[in-house]
Amino acid sequence: MKYARLTKEQFDELHAEFANFLATQTIDKAEWDSLKINKPEVAEQELDVFSDLIWEGVLSRAEFLEHFSKNHIFLFKCFEKDVQSIVLKSLVPETDFLTKEGLQWLSDNMFTENIEMKVGKKVFTEDRNASIFELIQQGAFLSDGQLFTQINTIIES
Repeated sequence: MKYARLTKEQFDELHAEFANFLATQTIDKAEWDSLKINKPEVAEQELDVFSDLIWEGVLSRAEFLEHFSKNHIFLFKCFEKDVQSIVLKSLVPETDFLTKEGLQWLSDNMFTENIEMKVGKKVFTEDRNASIFELIQQGAFLSDGQLFTQINTIIES
């Protein structure tokens, strides 16, 4: 596998897509049920191939990622060859960006000495999608990019 197997919940959400995937391989429901019982290793391979296909599509379309921790917020904008980042760090240890109050505190203190802000850019050294998947494995999630765009607009002005 190139990425990771989808969870049961993700497979449930993608039930119709998985049925279409099996159909493209001329596997109908009866044959799928038989595979699961008589050739579980083949069924497992099908699940893995489908998972990689889904991940490949999601990662190819990924543009923005966010990763929140207690004292840091990492914002990423992904391009074809590189990723831009904005890292916000609270210099007040008791701040917790994982709470509503912490995010309000950030809003009130964004451009004060209480927030350290770093902007960076990293060229993808390996496959773009694999690099983005690694960020997701570390806790980042896909976003609409609103926060990145707002902060980047302020930084650039």
